[in-house]
Amino acid sequence: MNHTFHLAKTLLTTYYAYMVEYRAELVLWVLSGSLPIILMGAWIQAAESGNFTLSTIQVAQYFFTVAITRQFTVVWVIWDFEKAIVEGKLSMKLLQPLDPGWHHVADHLGERLARFPIIIGFVLLFFLLYPAAFWIPSVGQCLTYTFVVASAFMLQFLLQYTLAMFAFWTEKASSLQELSFLMYIFLSGVVAPIAVFPENVKQFVQWLPYPYVIDFPANILTGLPVDLPRGILMIYGWSALLWVINRWLWKRGLRQYSGMGA
Repeated sequence: MNHTFHLAKTLLTTYYAYMVEYRAELVLWVLSGSLPIILMGAWIQAAESGNFTLSTIQVAQYFFTVAITRQFTVVWVIWDFEKAIVEGKLSMKLLQPLDPGWHHVADHLGERLARFPIIIGFVLLFFLLYPAAFWIPSVGQCLTYTFVVASAFMLQFLLQYTLAMFAFWTEKASSLQELSFLMYIFLSGVVAPIAVFPENVKQFVQWLPYPYVIDFPANILTGLPVDLPRGILMIYGWSALLWVINRWLWKRGLRQYSGMGA
């Protein structure tokens, strides 16, 4: 147990220090996730002018929470893994008594720690510009949101890391991520709340992993109605399925790996 704790601490501090070197770029990365704030204006107009299921304040709070949730769940492992395969850098990590995937996990968590102060500034700026949307979630909401957003990050990571396994067979595995990203943008709640989808579309989307990465956590923090047991079950059900597929592809991919690319 002490060895595991020491190893985790070493990985996190190393990758945190690495990310702090790019703190100027971190500001740009945070701003690049502000698409929901831009869309918020259009949806507020829609809420003001028509029969809408959400009030203007709920729309503002929802898209603000979506923007924050994206900051905590963003993943880029497929590009790092693809580069490691193509350039043969995976070979050195395979010599270590540690699954290379944990390096990617530590990389992402270290980046979250470095990004956190910038997110706080983003939150303060938003409420300064739009004070009408200010609200204080309950302690229960905050604790549930923290647990769910951590679980959503796990699901998002496993989804992309599983697609990254195809880098063993093709040098453009990231192309699969582009297709997945399109579905993520339109079906996760980034562009529109799942609550405003037509009922038949909503029923279909709720069986996919994408709403549980963004829409589900955002609804929890803003106080919108959610089916909490179903949501958690879907997150961990999809995560378990992706983990099994990931390990299956990993074992077969290692037989394909030549140390000099796919």
